[in-house]
Amino acid sequence: MTKILIANRGAIACRIERTIKKLGWSSVAVFSEADADSLHVQQADEAVALGASAPSTSYLDASKILNAAKNSGASVIHPGYGFLSENPAFAEACEREGVAFAGPTADQIRKFGLKNTAREVAKVCGVPLLPGTDLLESVEEAVAAAEVIGFPVMLKSTAGGGGIGMQVCRHEADVRGAYESVRRLGEANFRDGGMFLEKFVEAARHVEVQIFGDGTGRVVALGERDCSAQRRNQKVLEETPAPGLLPKVRKALAEAAVTLGRAVNYRSAGTVEFLCDAATQEIYFLEVNTRLQVEHGVTEEVFGVDLVEWMLRLALGDASFLDGFCGANSGAAIEARIYSEMPARNFQPSTGTITHVRFPDSLRVETWVENGTEVSGFYDPLIAKVIARGSDRAEALENLRRGLAESDVYGVETNLEYLRQIVASTAFQAGGVTTGYLNTFIFQPAVIDVIDGGIETLVVDWPGRTGYWHVGVPPSGPFDDRSFRLANQLLGNPSGCAGLEMTVRGAALKFQKPVWLCLTGADMGAEIAGAPVPLGKPFLANPGETLRLREAKGLGLRAYLAIRGGLDEAAYLGSRTTFRLGQFGGHSGRALRAGDVLRLFPGTGDAAPTGQKRVGPNTQGGAGACPGLEDAAPLGLKACADLPPLCNEWVIGVSYGPHGAPDFFTGGDIDQLFATAWEVHYNSSRTGVRLIGPKPEWARTDGGEAGLHPSNIHDNAYQVGAIDFTGDMPIILGPDGPSLV
Repeated sequence: MTKILIANRGAIACRIERTIKKLGWSSVAVFSEADADSLHVQQADEAVALGASAPSTSYLDASKILNAAKNSGASVIHPGYGFLSENPAFAEACEREGVAFAGPTADQIRKFGLKNTAREVAKVCGVPLLPGTDLLESVEEAVAAAEVIGFPVMLKSTAGGGGIGMQVCRHEADVRGAYESVRRLGEANFRDGGMFLEKFVEAARHVEVQIFGDGTGRVVALGERDCSAQRRNQKVLEETPAPGLLPKVRKALAEAAVTLGRAVNYRSAGTVEFLCDAATQEIYFLEVNTRLQVEHGVTEEVFGVDLVEWMLRLALGDASFLDGFCGANSGAAIEARIYSEMPARNFQPSTGTITHVRFPDSLRVETWVENGTEVSGFYDPLIAKVIARGSDRAEALENLRRGLAESDVYGVETNLEYLRQIVASTAFQAGGVTTGYLNTFIFQPAVIDVIDGGIETLVVDWPGRTGYWHVGVPPSGPFDDRSFRLANQLLGNPSGCAGLEMTVRGAALKFQKPVWLCLTGADMGAEIAGAPVPLGKPFLANPGETLRLREAKGLGLRAYLAIRGGLDEAAYLGSRTTFRLGQFGGHSGRALRAGDVLRLFPGTGDAAPTGQKRVGPNTQGGAGACPGLEDAAPLGLKACADLPPLCNEWVIGVSYGPHGAPDFFTGGDIDQLFATAWEVHYNSSRTGVRLIGPKPEWARTDGGEAGLHPSNIHDNAYQVGAIDFTGDMPIILGPDGPSLV
């Protein structure tokens, strides 16, 4: 059987495996320590460990990958994108070892791999170029050339990619300031510090053409893609066909790309990238990517082809699929890249365990994550690509909008909400945005930043995770559910909306949007923007303000914070509440800590409860995902004094249980239980409240078959609030206590 080794990881590895299975061939995956449990490893027919997690010792180690191919009997290596995909030495080594490389020849990679040599090929072919230079020898040469070309200019690393090693320079000082940093970036990321200058077009679109060649001079173009929605020169959304281009421009793009491919007898898949002046639609050659692009899926959707299959078949000597190719396409497709990153924190990468992921069947999804996947910091933060198709752009855009709304990723932060807002923006819907669009796009994050998690701050909802005690899962939920429900009701939330429970010392939370809040329970000296916050009164947190709670003072140890609309956490077994001992539910199954991000349901937090004055910058609130949210009337509490009182002495009503006198306790034990003023033990928790008091006499000397101590019972059914004797100490069982009902 034909074996294909995939010299990559993540979404592209899973994508290639899909094609290999479709062809009835066998896949061989390679993986690092960080990817040992990754989806591409699970799906492969064989898997070979490469070693440590760092790319240099795993996916970039050509000798390890070649050894894996030879030892497994793989006849073809598909490099995917990134890593070794554009490494000419690796392509040569594959051919030398008798393993086919599913990509261009080493010579073609060299010709197009450096931007300055690619410009030379384009110049010979008559492909339009921006005014620019050859490789620069010094900063003085760069300054002189910039004066001739005319500012602004772009200083580029010749080996750069993915937006790395590019700097816009508007003045001489910019050139001098950027010269060394761009050189260092090139050397650090691509082992090549070469640089050149190009004229910078202020309002430009990034348009590229997918080509495929058989290595004998036959090259076809498969339409163009618009990749102008970029953040820091990194693509975020891509689509085909490019909206709003004149027919003659589309034709010119395809002809220029094919001309370049034919000039070198291009083999396999490649992409020719162009800059398009948004005002004039003049096109200028940028570079050639000698590999499969991340966004190849949108081309496949509208042309009805499988580019990975073409690459593999060509590597095995079969180019017959090109014989009947007529270049017909139909409809439109748009791709969104989902990254594990925090848009509200300048797109800082986010790592952790995926606790819940969902993508709708309406989208084409290429991903490597599932529930339980660990996202490390070793690799690119791309976790999924989702593609929507339609009969035209409007339908594809609407399908993407709906698909993104139905997508969820919890456990790590992502750019999902950022994508939703871009897709909904007027400019993107109109089509033809420029590469600078996202630089001015105003993203409105619906999140709360955790500055300090306090001692033990948990996400809770009410009534918690009910109905699972028969399998050992307690309900959890708020310890003082009365205070928690009251906080929600004061905001007009249903009683069960997810909020926070803080114990002993509260959290510090910073708000990114206006949010209505309410505090109940213990007084933790809460302040927002330096002003004290009363208990039991809804109040508004404005963007940039921080709510700080300190140690509980007076009576009570737990405070509750309700948020208008509730917190957006993944439901686990029907509840968003945290079960810390089980490490599931809530926010990653644990207490909050500094650096966490709490999500709000978009459009809900800033909706004022009925009767509350609107003082925030936004005046419109919306219905949210917390069922039944409406502007319900407040409960009529006039002041903090109207809140249920907290005290340090409680008289508790109890029902006599099945395990009493005379089988277990003596009559005197029961009388003593009801008559004693019990003291709470310091070692109490959500599991149970331990009580200090007199020791029972017990009606028996041991537990019989259940054990040595007379408190031991085989058939003990627990319940929240039950008094359980563990040894001689009574414990009032809490919401996280043992179950086994």
